[in-house]
Amino acid sequence: MELRIDRQALVPVVQQIVDALAGWLHRSEAPPGTRLPSVRQIARINLLSQSSVVEACERLVAQGVLASRHGAGFCVAAPAQFEQGQWDGSWFEGAEVKQNGTLNELKLGCGGLPESWCETDDLSYAVRQVCRTDMAGLFNYSTPLGLPALRQQILKRLKQLDIAVEENRILTTAGASQGLDLIVRTLFKPGDCVVVENPGYSLLFDLLRLHGVSMLEVPRTPRGPDIEALEALMLKYRPRGLFINSFYHNPTGSNLAPLVAQRVLQLAKTHGVRVIEDDVYADLHCGPGTRLAALDDNVIYVGSYSKTLSSSLRVGFVVAGADVVSRLAEVKMISSMGASRFCESVLASLLASGAYRKLVQRQRQRLSSDREAALQVLEDAEWEVFGKPVGGLFIWARSRMSDYAQVRTQARRFGVLLSSASAFSPTGEASDWQRINVAYACDPRARAFFQATALDRPKAF
Repeated sequence: MELRIDRQALVPVVQQIVDALAGWLHRSEAPPGTRLPSVRQIARINLLSQSSVVEACERLVAQGVLASRHGAGFCVAAPAQFEQGQWDGSWFEGAEVKQNGTLNELKLGCGGLPESWCETDDLSYAVRQVCRTDMAGLFNYSTPLGLPALRQQILKRLKQLDIAVEENRILTTAGASQGLDLIVRTLFKPGDCVVVENPGYSLLFDLLRLHGVSMLEVPRTPRGPDIEALEALMLKYRPRGLFINSFYHNPTGSNLAPLVAQRVLQLAKTHGVRVIEDDVYADLHCGPGTRLAALDDNVIYVGSYSKTLSSSLRVGFVVAGADVVSRLAEVKMISSMGASRFCESVLASLLASGAYRKLVQRQRQRLSSDREAALQVLEDAEWEVFGKPVGGLFIWARSRMSDYAQVRTQARRFGVLLSSASAFSPTGEASDWQRINVAYACDPRARAFFQATALDRPKAF
């Protein structure tokens, strides 16, 4: 088995071995149980150290691609299949609806961090601390506005973002999704129209449809919404609201440029449009930046800790005027009797101890490294990238293959799950652009998939 290892490349040798082995396995369609050549043989043929080959094989074992047999080396693993009717763990926001799947599929198009990135020590400690010291947090409802200790911590974070508000303008929610739901059902009525970005957040589109709110789409550029198109929409249709991402836009990964932000606020003020700023990836951003809520007190700001800490620990928040927050809190209590006091207590503990701050610092560093590598892989595969994001989870890109159905076929062949072609369009229009999650893009299955979509590339074997 000859592997073509480039020792001058930026990609580490072990990772190149992983990629090459994964590619060979998929191309050869080796059945489960097929034994690989011995580690010694692979190392000798390719002038590699045996330890590097072993490490690469162990990574593939962890990915479920290979299996290790004591005294017999490595062989092709049998994929774990779902039983009929069993829950499909491959689902994610923006995914195509599937009836069957396998546990080993790579969710390249998903919107969160991989489970392997989760850190349990600090979270477990905070859970135990709440169980020992906060009986009310275990058994009681939270207050309508949310746990005071948590809102004080959120207030400190907002000040770091130059968003100056009072505590009575902060409302905790069960994730950003509940915050958006409260905003839509409280501030808009069926028949109203609002402006959304295209491409944009698929679940927001579903939420607006659910409540009978019409959508006007404004194109998203690498610097924010297309200002000329936005102005034309406001002049013609007089929308009541604008939903917008500021940093690390979902799905393009782009940021709102300062001049664009200023112009958005000017147009909103002139035309009486309520602005809702979705900034759920705020903690993945470090450094200067422009947020609409920092420039205008009338902007409704939505944040979340679910993307960085845990999607199961559902905690988000909304910042708005005191009168709006009061109305949202009333609807919140009517519809759900509040958010989870236990989850809010756990998060407040993590924020107060500094553990959460250190967690997101590690996530930013890891994402930065993976993003650079992913962009290089996409460039090598000649994919077109929608701007080059400088942070966050997402890269918005598309293959230059003329037959996009073939791209999706290649993805399935390598066990890669892409997002739905129509998920990010308000009208459900299909697109060949793909949301690529940086945290998954360096997996050997993703690398092999990208390499298979490259045009006129020489075969590696």
